[in-house]
Amino acid sequence: MKELVKKVIEGDAKAIARFITLVENRDKDALNVIGQIHEYTGNAHIIGITGTMGVGKSTIIGKLAKEFVERGKKVGIIGIDPSSHFSGGALLGDRIRMQDIILNKNVFIRSMGTRGMLGGLTGAIYDVVKILDASGKDVIMVETVGVGQSEIDIVKMADTIVVVTIPTLGDSIQTLKAGITEIADIFVVNKSDMPNADATVMEIQSMLEMNKDGAWKTPVIKTIASDSEGIRKLLNKIEEHRDYLLNSKELEERRRKRYEAEMIEIIKRRLMAFIIDEPKLREKMSSLVDKILSKEVDPYTAADEILGTLLK
Repeated sequence: MKELVKKVIEGDAKAIARFITLVENRDKDALNVIGQIHEYTGNAHIIGITGTMGVGKSTIIGKLAKEFVERGKKVGIIGIDPSSHFSGGALLGDRIRMQDIILNKNVFIRSMGTRGMLGGLTGAIYDVVKILDASGKDVIMVETVGVGQSEIDIVKMADTIVVVTIPTLGDSIQTLKAGITEIADIFVVNKSDMPNADATVMEIQSMLEMNKDGAWKTPVIKTIASDSEGIRKLLNKIEEHRDYLLNSKELEERRRKRYEAEMIEIIKRRLMAFIIDEPKLREKMSSLVDKILSKEVDPYTAADEILGTLLK
């Protein structure tokens, strides 16, 4: 395992893929040594790219990756598919849309599904980001569908959050008001050759003026990713945001929150593993579940009883 970690730090692609697989599968040996790579992390710019299905996130990521590589950067890409089991087959369509860069030695792409993931999305994704960071990637882009838990998780771990939408009016714009404008550092209106592009930009800008405080003013950028139009401008804004984070010390604050959230996730995972692996606790849980079924006790009281046992 030490040799595997050494190769990961050296940037060996096969070692990176192997280590990620072991961590995803919650291999005990891998989990015991993953802490050793922490000292090699903290250099990558972690970019969360979120938005609903069909807005062109994968195309944007592929074009951004190509541009980053041309600027001498090493890039990691993590695609998260909430409908698939985690495997090399997740987001296969996204890999096809990234064909311009998929074979580039300076780009590492990993697809992950969330359904059935042991430990949930958060536990695994923190570890995968950490591995790519330690392997020497300058930029790590994490793609999620902007709904539910994955959206919340990306807020916890990204330095820069890019929200992608397409020209639209009415209910879709109203949906953005539900809170996603609050997490965006950069807004992208992709497929801006469609009708209503300018109106969509103006609507988003007016929403941002009402909702966002602080020194950083969230830009709204029009792109036609399939033609690479607007991609360079988007990348420049991403780098401008990183400079802002560094100069304002907000990067340190965001990472402090990330490490706190990561630590809480590790504690939760290890507590659950302890409960599952301890025969007496499993028996106690089984007995309490029977009592919950018969309405002798409620789930909250049962949970408190388990916690009380742990804290003795």
